[in-house]
Amino acid sequence: MSSSTPQQLESSRVILEELTSKWTLLVLNELCHGPVRFNALRRAMPDITQKALTQTLRRLEANGFITRTVLTQSPVAVIYEISALGRSLEPHLQAILLWVEQNKGEIEAAKRNWVG
Repeated sequence: MSSSTPQQLESSRVILEELTSKWTLLVLNELCHGPVRFNALRRAMPDITQKALTQTLRRLEANGFITRTVLTQSPVAVIYEISALGRSLEPHLQAILLWVEQNKGEIEAAKRNWVG
């Protein structure tokens, strides 16, 4: 990436910003397990607010990482599913989550010891 133009770097930065927003990676991780309805996704992630989940799902859909299917039944149901593009992130996502799990103790210790 060192030979990238400023425009390419800016384009990459915008995409990385989308991927690293507060809930994005955790929502993608949940969707890697299979299609799920909104409320089931919310139950799987009890710390996320309804508003934050809605915003995250909209961003992921707009960027092509997930698909949204409305089932015409009563009541109407909406199913969210990882797309092929989102699925291509799965090994990288799993590597990041594993790295966090393996290093969170050291990171938390650094936070406790930081005097800034």
